[in-house]
Amino acid sequence: MSWDEEDTSIYQVVVNDEEQYSIWPDYKDIPGGWRAVGPKGPKQECLDYIKEVWTDMRPLSLRKHMQQAGLN
Repeated sequence: MSWDEEDTSIYQVVVNDEEQYSIWPDYKDIPGGWRAVGPKGPKQECLDYIKEVWTDMRPLSLRKHMQQAGLN
């Protein structure tokens, strides 16, 4: 696809064990360590979903560590 072509691919929202979100082309197998969540559809729809639900960009392990240390 060249830069001036519209992206008509279907994507899947994926999340890893650290609760970090991404999108993945639906026609490809989801890589190890990631799982499908949320919508499957056009790129912008998936990105909008991620923007809505991923409100804390810190990895899960860091959030847990900070909580245990009382540093929320």
